[in-house]
Formats: sequence, structure tokens, C-alpha cells
Amino acid sequence: MSRVILASQSAARSQVLAGAGVTFDRIVSGVDEDLVKSRIQGDGGSPRAVALALAEIKAMTVSTGHQGLVIGADQTLEFDGALYDKAVDRAEARARLLALRGKPHFLHSAVALALDGEILWSETASATLTLRDFSEAFLDHYLDLEGDGLLGSVGCYRLEGPGAQLFSAIEGDYFAILGLPLIGLLDQLRQRGALIP
Repeated sequence: MSRVILASQSAARSQVLAGAGVTFDRIVSGVDEDLVKSRIQGDGGSPRAVALALAEIKAMTVSTGHQGLVIGADQTLEFDGALYDKAVDRAEARARLLALRGKPHFLHSAVALALDGEILWSETASATLTLRDFSEAFLDHYLDLEGDGLLGSVGCYRLEGPGAQLFSAIEGDYFAILGLPLIGLLDQLRQRGALIP
């Protein structure tokens, strides 16, 4: 079997990949994400383009110095055409969820597969999520439940946790919402000898 490396420090991505039965090592890319975002947006790139660029750069960076198939992934949140980063504290998370309340936003999740510094394959999947018109009392209760854990997600929620109660509608691939479009990736890993076909 070919070695598989996940170029991510995301616990959610690791759980998705491990849950699918993939054996992998984890090596953080060290890519300066803010610099990449600034460059892509400065060139007129969309939040979707930012996610793909970050996934590809992470995969290429790690694959340059390590043997094996390297998976890079990233996710961006788009709301009213703007790109949102992870909240830095609870106050920012609260403000973000209030801004999203009752409205749709988009999660763009990109995944790339690299070998020896070259991209072999990439894919971007988008999902539309609509937050319900929740009360501020619910929001404060939710923030207390999740604590600083919600700062690890660009949307300030975990769909696989109490964050599921925030939504009125979800359209899109579940794995993309978790930050790792999985079905196409698994097919690529099978084709390249990392999984049993």
C-alpha cells in the first residue's frame, strides 16, 4: 500500500479520514495561510478559489519533503460575498453567529492530492447552510456548551455536535461540511494503490 499523509492539523479532518478506514500519517504544512489568502483575494479570487489554493499549496509543500501521497485540504466560509476567517475569541464568534442568524452562507471545502511536489488531483465542494432564527438565550447556552472549541471552525459550529441545533436548512455534501470532501478522494486513493480497490 502507498503511504498516505494528511497535511493538516484539523482534528475533524483526521476523524473523517480515520473513520473511513484510511491509515495515514499527519504532517502539518506550515503554510502561511494569511499570506496565501491575501495574494488570492488581491488577484480577485473568490472564497472558493482561496480554499482550493490553500489545499493545493499545503499538499505540494508537504509532498516536496516527504514520500507518499499527500492530502491537502482547506475550507472557507463565504457570507454576502466576503471571506470569513476563524473567530479569534468568543465575542467574535457570538457576533458572527448573530450576523449569520436566519440567513444562508456557503462553506467551500477543497481537497488536493500531491506526490513529489506535484498536484495529481483536486476537487472543491460547496454547501449552503442556513442558520435558524435562534434566540440570544439559545446562542449564549450554545457558546457555553462549546467553549473555545468553536474557535476551531470557520463557522463557529460543529455540525456533528450541539451546533446541529443552529440550522434550519443544509444543502450539500456532509463530508464537505466537515472540511474534507471524501468520496472523490477515496476513489483517487484506490486508483493510486493506497486503498484496496
